Amino acid sequence: MDLFPIFLKLTGRRCLVIGAGNLAESKIESLRAANANVTVIAPDARPRILDLAVGGDITLHQRPYEPGDLTTQKYFLVVTATNVPAVNRAVYQEAIANEIMVNAVDDPPFCDFYFPSVVRRGDLQIAISTAGSSPALAQRLRKEINAQLPLDAGDWLTDLGNLRREVTQMEPLNEERKLLLHQLAQREVCGFDQCPSRVLAREHAKTNPIPEPEPAS
Repeated sequence: MDLFPIFLKLTGRRCLVIGAGNLAESKIESLRAANANVTVIAPDARPRILDLAVGGDITLHQRPYEPGDLTTQKYFLVVTATNVPAVNRAVYQEAIANEIMVNAVDDPPFCDFYFPSVVRRGDLQIAISTAGSSPALAQRLRKEINAQLPLDAGDWLTDLGNLRREVTQMEPLNEERKLLLHQLAQREVCGFDQCPSRVLAREHAKTNPIPEPEPAS
């Protein structure tokens, strides 16, 4: 199966989850982590999902799914996670008919996308997918990577990102800047002005200044 690996920006986008049980809860949390606007439809809901609804973090409609639910709002994507296969298939068919991306949890043939196992350290995310063939393998790999990745990798990435912005302001766009950024990504970066990586970046900028713009004629 050919999959296109991407990281979607879901901030403010309308996402619908059909179901509010154990499987649905983890998907709801994943969507919320991406700041999506989440609506849930289910006759019964787990305590955590009820709490989210009471707190205004999600919109919850406590009733069964009905045909047409996917078109009441302009949903960007839909997740169906009920324990009734016929409902999941009906949601899938409605999503396909309306060109909405859909995921039927634990039913790979009825998915446009999969939820990967993810290792997170701040802005650093490592996503693992087996295209639905073995979620257990994806989870095992996630645990192995998580155990090897330093806990402060997210903080280091933040410092590295700040340094990258400094470099792009000082350095002209050329192959040398590209090589410098790759070199800095292998060095210890810190937030202090005299951080060795920042000193290296400034010294490099002295020998490769950005050309002054020519005066207007």
